[in-house]
Amino acid sequence: MKKLISTYDLILLAIRGSEQDFTKLPIKRGIFLLAIPMILEMIMESLFAVVDIFFVGRLGEHAVATVGLTEAVLTIIYSLGVGISMAGTALVARRFGEKKYKQAGTLAFQLLLVGVLVSVALGIAGFIYAEDVLRLMGAESTVLVTGTAYTRIIFAGNTAVMLLFLINGIFRGAGSAHLAMRALWISNGLNIILDPLLIFGLGSIEGLGLVGAAWATTIGRSIGVVYQMYHLLNGKHRLVIKSYNLLVRWETLKKIINISIGGMGQFLVDSAAWIVLTRIASEFGSVAIAGYTIAFRILLFSLMPAWGLSAAAATLVGQNLGAGKAFRAEIATYLTARYNFIFLATVTLIYLFFADFLAGIFTQDEGVRAIAATGLKVTVLGYVFYAVGMVMVQAFNGAGDTKTPAYINISIFWLLEIPLAYYLAIIYGLNTFGIFITIALCHSLHALVALYFFRKGKWKFVKT
Repeated sequence: MKKLISTYDLILLAIRGSEQDFTKLPIKRGIFLLAIPMILEMIMESLFAVVDIFFVGRLGEHAVATVGLTEAVLTIIYSLGVGISMAGTALVARRFGEKKYKQAGTLAFQLLLVGVLVSVALGIAGFIYAEDVLRLMGAESTVLVTGTAYTRIIFAGNTAVMLLFLINGIFRGAGSAHLAMRALWISNGLNIILDPLLIFGLGSIEGLGLVGAAWATTIGRSIGVVYQMYHLLNGKHRLVIKSYNLLVRWETLKKIINISIGGMGQFLVDSAAWIVLTRIASEFGSVAIAGYTIAFRILLFSLMPAWGLSAAAATLVGQNLGAGKAFRAEIATYLTARYNFIFLATVTLIYLFFADFLAGIFTQDEGVRAIAATGLKVTVLGYVFYAVGMVMVQAFNGAGDTKTPAYINISIFWLLEIPLAYYLAIIYGLNTFGIFITIALCHSLHALVALYFFRKGKWKFVKT
């Protein structure tokens, strides 16, 4: 009974949030306190992805195809945000491990400066060339007509998305995972409420259709950023931006760019591979793209919490390396990997048995449903390996070694995954089934390679 109460109290503490020293706290408790809010944060992110495609799916296959094609390109922008946020997590975590909280505030300001400048430039370009982007991705003429306005709004609002990722990375580095959780719950909770209202309307208020989904996302995430900025500036936390932090520090910017390049490289390589795979799937028509999109929205529902659990490793590695405790950082990574393996092994069994049912929730079209269900059953076969791999990658990133995962991504996703997917889908004639097989195989191999390099231990000596 005592153990049950203790666990319950820990859950409450994790959700409520408090200032903790993760260089001294017992490792299992540290993982628990970080992972619970991170998992809840990612559950909301994945829930929104599923709910969004549920409502958009009611508008027809062309609307779903538009979302799928737009998101494939937007992953490049998201990758930049995630890459900069990796630098935020690594650098802020290291400063917190060293107990240099004023320097952490300076880092936070420089990170925001980089994020705003990059996102505004990309937003302008995306707004102007939205139709060309969809055409380049192989969109059918109907998709171009119905989807260009959606794509323009999403691109124009990308600053909110990038800052949401970036500031949450900063919060995680500081060990304030509960603030990151609340920011995403606020933004995506609003998204979920606004989605049906803006897409379909209410009473005498006419809905905006697919454009309504774009506005819901942009509004929701902008409110989330307002919440984040409040907590960065209110002075109630160890991480705070004060007036003396508001100077451009060129040496700090160089550090951020150096670490961000590797982080951006990781996700740009992964995103570029995703774009190419989506482009290959588009060769088989809107039904194929719709099924492909639904499958991966559902898969994200389980992968996002797994990424949330994995992210605990980044904070623990960064802070413990800052405190000079490399062995403790390594043990924390292996423990996190074990928990993630158990979680995704369970998810694998669920998808294998209930894939057809889950796909049927999001579409009534038999062709789309068949492709989506197949995607779930095949792709999930790589989950148990991927569970370990994503933790290893997060550990590298938390140490500030963002380049090793980038090199691994290039080798696996560009040199192997893209040509193999093209061969199996187009040349060998397996269509989307060939793409799903390729993803399962390559993500499994990616995990094994990441584990190999982690065990070599060079990440322990990275200076940030």
